[in-house]
Amino acid sequence: MIMTNRSPQFERFYHLYNRGNNRQNVFFERENYLYFLRLVRQKLVANGVYILAYCLMPNHYHVLIDLQADALKQPMRSLSVAYTKAMNKRYGRVGSLFQGGYQSIRLPKPSILFTSPATST
Repeated sequence: MIMTNRSPQFERFYHLYNRGNNRQNVFFERENYLYFLRLVRQKLVANGVYILAYCLMPNHYHVLIDLQADALKQPMRSLSVAYTKAMNKRYGRVGSLFQGGYQSIRLPKPSILFTSPATST
């Protein structure tokens, strides 16, 4: 796997992830998960990012994407800022919710996504 630092390339598959500051929770109740997914649709999908899979855990998230736009940094920043502001307002918090910016791993072989473990070698 190739690690990248927020310079994704157009028409590539990426694993995006981030976790809570100090490994603390970023999702506190069911509605938070749903709100985050609505923001993903507004901020990412609306900007040419195809969501292939996601996993939302209490203190972090993973998103597998097919990047069909030429920019990811601004949509991801917008997602993070919007979610953080909403959680800070809702729970009377201040400051950063996430531990820095998102991380991304470029998946060099998209075919690996469509191969079952039993058939891959």
